[in-house]
Amino acid sequence: MGLVDIFKRKKSTLLGLDISSSSVKLLELSEQNNRYQVESYTVEPISPTAVVEKAIIDIESVGETIRKALKRSGAKTTDTAVAVAGSSVITKIISMPATLNEEELASQIELEADQYIPYPIEEVALDFEILSSTEKNSELVYVLLAACRSENVDARVAAVELGGLKPSIVDVEAYALENAVSMISSHLPDRGYGNTIAIIDIGATMTTLTVLHDQKIIYTREQVFGGRQLTEEIQRRFGLSYEEAGEAKRHGGLPDNYIPEVLDPFKKAMAQQVSRSLQFFFSSSQHNTIDHLVIAGGCAVVHGVDELISAHVGIPTSIANPFASMTRSKKVNAKALSDDASALMIACGLALRSFD
Repeated sequence: MGLVDIFKRKKSTLLGLDISSSSVKLLELSEQNNRYQVESYTVEPISPTAVVEKAIIDIESVGETIRKALKRSGAKTTDTAVAVAGSSVITKIISMPATLNEEELASQIELEADQYIPYPIEEVALDFEILSSTEKNSELVYVLLAACRSENVDARVAAVELGGLKPSIVDVEAYALENAVSMISSHLPDRGYGNTIAIIDIGATMTTLTVLHDQKIIYTREQVFGGRQLTEEIQRRFGLSYEEAGEAKRHGGLPDNYIPEVLDPFKKAMAQQVSRSLQFFFSSSQHNTIDHLVIAGGCAVVHGVDELISAHVGIPTSIANPFASMTRSKKVNAKALSDDASALMIACGLALRSFD
């Protein structure tokens, strides 16, 4: 068992590295005159079998993709923040004596961790963050404990190192997303405070619903559904290879019947998936309303999907763009960044760890 740096504060610039089942996303930010700037970024496609449901299966393949992304991006730093999937992490709020310093707290948590973690302790990576004093007893503090199987952390660390980068922070995807919400808060009612905001991240194979209240996570859930289903239907319907189908999906050139017979049914399936995810949330929480819905992930670029989903679930809906208020360096293509913005929320949240 070891402590990982999920909550570690880092002063030097960090690359945000999001490893998904479809691509590696690398993002470098800087701070210029109290404003963030996109220095470099790239999205590098990954082998369809290298990452399955957010678990790295082929470390060498992922490492090689990271190396390509680093070279293409031209990033100046190698210190990196990477994240593990929320479904692989157990979080629990515990209370500990307020008199303990951070080192003593770490020792005490390691001694008592087996009370909270349903895995053999020697197979677990841990970290913690002090939240606040308890309401009823000022001699105790609330501590957020995060635990993950070491193999999940080790696989990401190994892939990052193979890619020529230095893994400085291992975060959790949900916390990275929460961190990026500050970059879209100007488009939320009351900047998200006093409101319940749902972010639905629809990626290649997984859809993740994250619900925040007062900009803090109160719920997260993953389901198997994503854009790969559209790619595979294009492949089947039009007799293309998987790579050709993916290229056609992104850049066009498909027959006229593509939209009514393939794309429109997939958009309806997305709307139904969002509705089901929200129903799971309502049935398992004290909340029965969502004030605003944000669509993130690669599937957010499907034309008109925000209007369709909004009409289907009856909630004001927008597309995530964490870079709307940022400047960009000359080497960053504005159109490409805009197209990729919704898929870069987690990478953005990770890169923002530079400025904690």
